[in-house]
Amino acid sequence: MKSRYAAGFIAIVALLSACGVFRGDDEGSKGGAQAPGVTTAPCPTAVDTKKGCIYLGTISDLTSGPFAALAVPITDAQKAFWARVNKAGGIGGKYEVDVTTYVRDNKYNPEVHRQVYNEIKDHVLALAQTLGSPTTAAIIGDLKAGSIVAAPASWTSAWEFEDVMIESGSNYCVEAMNSVDYAMDAYKPKSVMAVHLAGDYGADAAAGAKIAAERNGLKFTSVETPSGATEQGRAITEITKNRPDLVILTTGPADAATIIGQAAAAGYKGRFIGTGPTWNPALLKSPAAPALKALYEQSAPGKPWGADTPGHRAMRDALPGVTPNDGYTSGWAWAYPMKAALDAMVAAGDVSRKGLLAAVKTLRTVDYEGMLPPEAGNYADAANTAVFRQTLINKVDEQAPTGVTIVKDFFTGPTAQGYTFDGPCYDKL
Repeated sequence: MKSRYAAGFIAIVALLSACGVFRGDDEGSKGGAQAPGVTTAPCPTAVDTKKGCIYLGTISDLTSGPFAALAVPITDAQKAFWARVNKAGGIGGKYEVDVTTYVRDNKYNPEVHRQVYNEIKDHVLALAQTLGSPTTAAIIGDLKAGSIVAAPASWTSAWEFEDVMIESGSNYCVEAMNSVDYAMDAYKPKSVMAVHLAGDYGADAAAGAKIAAERNGLKFTSVETPSGATEQGRAITEITKNRPDLVILTTGPADAATIIGQAAAAGYKGRFIGTGPTWNPALLKSPAAPALKALYEQSAPGKPWGADTPGHRAMRDALPGVTPNDGYTSGWAWAYPMKAALDAMVAAGDVSRKGLLAAVKTLRTVDYEGMLPPEAGNYADAANTAVFRQTLINKVDEQAPTGVTIVKDFFTGPTAQGYTFDGPCYDKL
């Protein structure tokens, strides 16, 4: 029976190869290895039907998770990014890129993330997006085993130590370090509290806040809080009881609004700096809006929607009529390293997962069209050399397209400047 099934499988593979579903020596990777997610047939919505297709997967928080308000724009921006690439000639004049066929919802749940990843992994060359730190951690072992390159929609410092991850912008640890150092100049706090979700996202930022607090001689406390706007009672109590001068907040937007609004209502008058994903412009229409205007600033790994760079202008032109949201901004910026790696892979002639990973390791800079400095795309050097250490601080601004404007442009604080990255920060919390 086994030999009959084997013979049937071989016949099916031969048929699929003839139809262009798999790629071999002549069109794909060297050495006869097949390249999943690469076809001689054109993409389903090809601009040029004479080009082959590279399929990239997307796993994001598209419905019920805490970051859906950011994740849907992230995903839509990446579709627009690759449509622009395809219209401009694609990759190496030989391929177009499809990021629409294999899109899955992870509901910000690691188990669901793993499940949907397993559904699509054999059909894609790489992942254009894998959203979330704890969710992506659930598949990192398989990504590494299969040499599957992925662009994370998250900024944990763990990605600095993973060759398959092409992260863009500073990690949460650096972001929190810079926030504390910024606050030292702006507010001169004597105490810092990190209020954060569990896992790589929250703990990474909390660790950065701790490292910067210790360097600056500040009292530090850490409060872990669950996701959910109705679950923030303990965090609010800890803030109002201990009254830290500065709170580094690493939650979802609804959580942040509840914490800030209710802490302020209870008389708290200190400052909040929330990491990038704590903000959504819809919060300006929430009951917490007055407290946000009075007490909150947002740290960020990149410039907001309205910035005047070629990349921001191209993004806005590609997304006419949308309600501005910095999910779009992040999603667009995150796509540049994948494009650079695909270009390098095709130029090297090894169109395969290993060929793409090899191409990633040649990149010391990436052209982000001004959205990030080129050195933010260094994947060739060791982690401590390659880590990008610049972030920004935004203030609430109702007149701005996404509700925030830049207070302090790209900068590196003394804590991040002097810190040696020898492992993920969250291990040191």
